[in-house]
Parts: sequence; structure tokens; C-alpha cells
Amino acid sequence: MSPPLRAVSDGPHTIRVFLPPELPGLRVVRYRTDERLWYSVKERFSVTMTYSGRAEWWSRGRVWSTTPGTLDLKQIGQVHRDLRREGPSRFQVISFDEALVTEAREALGHPASSQLRRVQFEREQPAAAPFVRLHALLGEDRADPSNTLVLQTALTEALSALATCFGDTDESERRTRWPVRRALEALHDALEEGITLDALARQAGLDKFHLCRAFREEVGMPPHAYLTHLRISRAMGLLTQRLTPSEVALRVGLYDQSQLNRHFKRITGLTPGQFARAVQ
Repeated sequence: MSPPLRAVSDGPHTIRVFLPPELPGLRVVRYRTDERLWYSVKERFSVTMTYSGRAEWWSRGRVWSTTPGTLDLKQIGQVHRDLRREGPSRFQVISFDEALVTEAREALGHPASSQLRRVQFEREQPAAAPFVRLHALLGEDRADPSNTLVLQTALTEALSALATCFGDTDESERRTRWPVRRALEALHDALEEGITLDALARQAGLDKFHLCRAFREEVGMPPHAYLTHLRISRAMGLLTQRLTPSEVALRVGLYDQSQLNRHFKRITGLTPGQFARAVQ
């Protein structure tokens, strides 16, 4: 049986992190929060189930709405920016190592270059069933612990369902967005060392003026802000591996622990130490 979860709170904001030992490469994070707005860059593929609260948020160039029972799918590098929240919120995020998603995509014949085309479900939809089942098995409301075979089967079915949500980008979209995609790839590669705007523009194949405009239009933030959010997302993963905040700061390209603390608290609502204590 898994040990009980630890909860870390900052006022009305509570977070619990669970790494199921039966499911390597999977992370469960449970949130209870107030009406504060979230702004993040995703470093893992994930499926979020909302249990209470309503929100409007921007991603992929449009505004989305989330209500109780909504499932939201996110992919690596995706920006999420809350625009409005109503009432206290409770939601659970299940995220997957990239290797798990790659294995499912390759087995089912979905190319690695494709993008998520289906990114939102309602709980009652038949296609959402594998995600709903996995959330129920890993949720705080589950009645009894599940055995390993049940959990592994549910994870495999959820990964299969996630793989079917990918689709190829059409030619016009590739031409319009490809420079920004190259810039995003360069920022991921430069996470530890950093990169200048001129170097980023060269890799994107645009001058820096057009790149800044195109990047903000598509991503919703300038390149430097994207890199900071990406570093904090990576820091969250490293903290679950029991690295100290000072070690994490260096691994994600920040000057020191104080800089990590400042950005981490601003983006997540917790300090790195609080987040690390929430991990079980």
C-alpha cells in the first residue's frame, strides 16, 4: 500500500504530489486553490481533471473554458495562461514522461512530429473514459487501493487514448508556425546555458523583430518569459527526484537558489522547499 500523501499549503492554496511506485514515469499532482490565476509552460504531457471551480484560460491561440467534469490535455511546450477563475478550485493533474507517450505513439503508428488535435473532453463522453478511469484510480476519493495490474492497464489505456488525439499539422499551418516552432526547440535546448535573442532569431530563420512579434502572438508571452516558465517546470520535476533547491537551480540555468525561490514562488504559489515537502 502506498504511504499517505503529504499536503503543503500556502494560505488557501494546497498542493499534493504523488509518484505511484507501480507506475514509473507518472506523476500525480492534486490542487486545492483559491481564485489565483495560473500561468505555466508544460514540460510533460498531462491530463487534468477539474472537480470544482470554473476557469477561462488561453492556450494555442484561443480561449478555453473549464468546468467541473472537464478533462484538459496538454503537451510538452504548451503555454497555459488563466484569464479568469470563479470559486475555489479542486483539480488533479496526471502527467507522463515523454518516453511513455512516445512508446504509445510509435506502437499505434502516430508520428512524433504531429501535434495534439483533441485537447478537451467532458467526463461523460465515451472517448474520455480511459482518462476518467485513470484519474479515479489515482484520485483522493478512491475507496480502496488498486493492485498493480489494474493501475498498469489503466495507464496503458489512457496512453492509447492520448495517442489517438494526435494529428498531422497541415501545410499552411507549418509554413506559418514553423519559425516559432524552431525557436521553441532552441529554447528547450538552451534551458541550462541560456541563449541570446540574436542567436534565437538565427535558429528560427527570422529577424529578431518579426520573431518577437510572431512568438508572442502564437505562444502568448515573449521568449525570455517562456524560458523562465520552462525552467520552473523542469525544476518541479527535479525536486520530485529529491535534489536540493540549490542543485536544482544550477540544473535549470538559474544563478542561485534565491533566484529559483523567487521565480518558483511567483509561478507556482509555493517555494521549492514547500513543493519538495509535498512529494510522496
